[in-house]
Amino acid sequence: MRHSAISGALLGVAFVAAIDEIVFHQILGWHHFYDRSTPAVGLASDGLLHTAELLVLVAGFALLADVHRRHALAVRHLWAALLMGAGAFQLFDGLVNHKVFRVHRIRYDVDVLPYDLAWLGAAAVLLIAGAVLWWSARRSARTTELPGG
Repeated sequence: MRHSAISGALLGVAFVAAIDEIVFHQILGWHHFYDRSTPAVGLASDGLLHTAELLVLVAGFALLADVHRRHALAVRHLWAALLMGAGAFQLFDGLVNHKVFRVHRIRYDVDVLPYDLAWLGAAAVLLIAGAVLWWSARRSARTTELPGG
């Protein structure tokens, strides 16, 4: 169960980082990972974010393959951790990167409040959905471990 959860958390972080980097940085061009310097530095920071996201993605899939090979995959725990990892990345990005360190904003030259609320709301939904699924999976696992259960 533990390795399934670690794999899921890594994959959740990597998937949301990839969506952020590809959609908001590349396609929409709303911001770079680091926007407090020149456009070239912003572009380089996006490349570093993309590299980190790919490394985490590979690590998550490698661990998942190992867990699957050992026939120890806990699917519901994997999905729960994936959702919580995605939500944790979203929350960290929205609070720490956007508000505390101010490395970038979601958008510029617009009222950012609706974007912040949507960003943090998405994080909350992912975290809550993951926690509910985790709780359900834990409860289900305990029920099947009981004698006669």
